[in-house]
Parts: sequence; structure tokens; C-alpha cells
Amino acid sequence: MKILGVELTGSDAVICLLSVEGETYNLPDLRVRKLTLTKQHTRKDLQKFQFEFSKLLTDYKVNLVVIKERMTKGKFAGGAISFKLESAIQLIPEVKSILIPSTKVKVALAAYPIPIAFVDTGLKVFQEAAFKVAYASNVIRTKDLEPKPAD
Repeated sequence: MKILGVELTGSDAVICLLSVEGETYNLPDLRVRKLTLTKQHTRKDLQKFQFEFSKLLTDYKVNLVVIKERMTKGKFAGGAISFKLESAIQLIPEVKSILIPSTKVKVALAAYPIPIAFVDTGLKVFQEAAFKVAYASNVIRTKDLEPKPAD
């Protein structure tokens, strides 16, 4: 399974591709580390961003896009542009996309820590959050970390 982790910051979608086969994780090289929405934020610019993102998903045969959820209120709330980017990504019909809140990422990483140090991954520092959300989504999906309903 190929999982694309995404962290939205400002006008950028920082990405990390994680390939999972059983208990083996690989980090395939990508032609880009982030996709940027140009400063004008016009409809045409948003369509171009969506096309580029969709092309990337198709070229690398991505099965799942996992976006780190941003808060809607408070000191650390996401900006309007990042919510536009999120919408553009979620509306791409070729692949399933989900949002994962930071709290679930922390729980998954606490229960199943990343087996290697981040510096040994070969990724850039700014890709760490995208990597963690991709890894955590696989842990949540395969290790049944969802809370059980009360009887």
C-alpha cells in the first residue's frame, strides 16, 4: 500500500510517500517534496494545484492520502488558504483521502514508535510531520487503535 502523508502549511502541501508491505516500510523518492498554490489563489491556480496533485497520485500509484488535520479555531488554527488546499485534495476522485487529528497521531506514535530515527530516513526536516501522519495512519489502520464502543 502506498500512503501519501500531507501537512498543509500556508500555501504549501508538504508531502511524504510511504510504501508499506507487511511490516516493511519504504520511502520512495518523489520528484517534489511539496506542492505550492501560487500567491494569487485564483480559481485557475487552484485547479492547477489540484491537477498537479492528482498527477502525482497517479504517477506514483498512491492508494491513500492522509492529511494532518488542522484546528479551525484558536492560536494554532489553520489559515483559509490551507483549507482551500485541503478541499482541492479531498475532491480528487482517483484516490481515497482522510484527515487525522494530531491527537491520534500522538497516540499511534506512543503505542508504536517509528522504528528508525527521523534523521536516518533521508527526508528533509520540513517533511517530518507528513512522514509521521503517513506512518501513524498505517498504525491506526493495521493495529486497531480505534476506541471500542462502551457496552
